[in-house]
Amino acid sequence: MSSQTYEKPLTANDTGETGGHQAGIHIPKSQTDLIALLPFLDPAQKNPDAWLEMTDETGVTWRFRYIYYNNRLHDEGGTRDEYRITHMTKFFRAVGATEGDVLVLTGSPGSLTYSVSVRKDESPQGEEAGAPVRVRLKGWRRVH
Repeated sequence: MSSQTYEKPLTANDTGETGGHQAGIHIPKSQTDLIALLPFLDPAQKNPDAWLEMTDETGVTWRFRYIYYNNRLHDEGGTRDEYRITHMTKFFRAVGATEGDVLVLTGSPGSLTYSVSVRKDESPQGEEAGAPVRVRLKGWRRVH
């Protein structure tokens, strides 16, 4: 099976730079290929989850929690219906991830074997007056 790679530019909230508590990296339900790459989470179960083991570029294996917060489907007045990958803060700190860096996840469908890395932001920090503004998309995209 061929591998698939997905990228997501990190926000300050993703990396913990804002000091706020975030419930992990959001995976929009529209990212059906990425969701299919990850373990199946049964929507009939309330808040199903799975632990992912992802290996970084140095060979260190990290454990992240993949969860489908779905109380909207199970509780009267429930508001959440979203996929997230949590427990990433320690990894982000270890690799020095900051806002603008890119999270890269790679895996092969059905294998449950994944790699993770962070590509550093290489954009110029100070934009010159009159220079075109660089627009950054904050969501996931499939690279290959």
